[in-house]
Amino acid sequence: MKYCQNIKTLLYNHLQSFNNKKLLKKVTMQFPQRKIIHIDMDAFYASVEQRDNPIYKGKAIAVGGSGRRGVVAAASYEAREFGVRSAMSSVLAYQKCPHIIFVKPRFEAYKKVSQQIREIFYSYTDLVEPLSLDEAYLDVTINKKNIPSATIIAEKIRAEIKEKTDLIASAGVSVNKFLAKVASDINKPNGLTLIPPEEALEFIEELAITKFFGIGKVTAKRMFAMEIHTGADLKRLSEEALIQRFGKMGRHFYRVVRLQNNAPVISHREHKSIAAERTFNNDVSDAVELLEILREITNLALKRLKNSEVKTRTITVKIKYHDFQQITRSKSLAHHTDLYSEIFLITEQLLFKKKTLQKAIRLLGVSFSQLESNNENNLPRQLSIPF
Repeated sequence: MKYCQNIKTLLYNHLQSFNNKKLLKKVTMQFPQRKIIHIDMDAFYASVEQRDNPIYKGKAIAVGGSGRRGVVAAASYEAREFGVRSAMSSVLAYQKCPHIIFVKPRFEAYKKVSQQIREIFYSYTDLVEPLSLDEAYLDVTINKKNIPSATIIAEKIRAEIKEKTDLIASAGVSVNKFLAKVASDINKPNGLTLIPPEEALEFIEELAITKFFGIGKVTAKRMFAMEIHTGADLKRLSEEALIQRFGKMGRHFYRVVRLQNNAPVISHREHKSIAAERTFNNDVSDAVELLEILREITNLALKRLKNSEVKTRTITVKIKYHDFQQITRSKSLAHHTDLYSEIFLITEQLLFKKKTLQKAIRLLGVSFSQLESNNENNLPRQLSIPF
């Protein structure tokens, strides 16, 4: 049995490199009580700014644009006390918190810290699924340090993050990704919540649907109209009824409340597209100014392309006018490329094709798709099983 378990574990780890979800699901079923951790950095962008700039410590700050069309990317907990939240307009943020300080984002700094944090994750397990710079799932059912308790691992990770980055993280621990993510939000900031297997079903039945990850205000409103307020209410509906009312998400809801959502932690994700865009504080109609902005956006998107170690074959420019009319223009090449000179020439051609300047522009974006890896290390390798 021990040899079988070892082979099963090796297979489970190796299948990650192929991102084969079908096979992963079959192997995952052999671990009926997986140990999943969700780590979520608390007010990440704002916390990095407060750490690096002592003048911001203890103050209400927002990372983002302060202009008329600015948006809050992240808010410190001091700002959140006034109701400021991410994705809120800067105008509304100022209304809620007149003394708020807006700080320009430094994404390279955030990415560097994120890499430090991921190194900590990988010291415990290779099964790490990043969701963004500031959060990730970890499968520690089998881990590098042979620690039997996922809760202890989560505590150790949080302590290491604090020691090495001087930032705080919250964590959720449970039997699947859905519950782990819900758990990580319960005791924020700087908290850890465990939902053990024996309590998982009762927990999800008592959980308010507004706390379900993936249920937004619109869906919640529809559920309230159907007298669905908790997981137990949701559980009373058949799979067919949920699909009829909510489409594909209905099947997801049906499985979630029955703990049947055993999606594996996928450590390698394929990039479908890479993009960068900018919304202007004031509408732009000058061709020279637009060209300079396009140059900056193309350069940012290209940096992201190279950081992902991929090349592109299809280049797209997105244009949104002051009246919110939106158009996209694309060009596909016969080859893959990551050359700035080649890519910028194409984005310039796409931008000024036809009558682009017939109206003032409020947003400009550049995206790359049909991506191909340029890193030989990403190629699948033959499995080697030590005996």
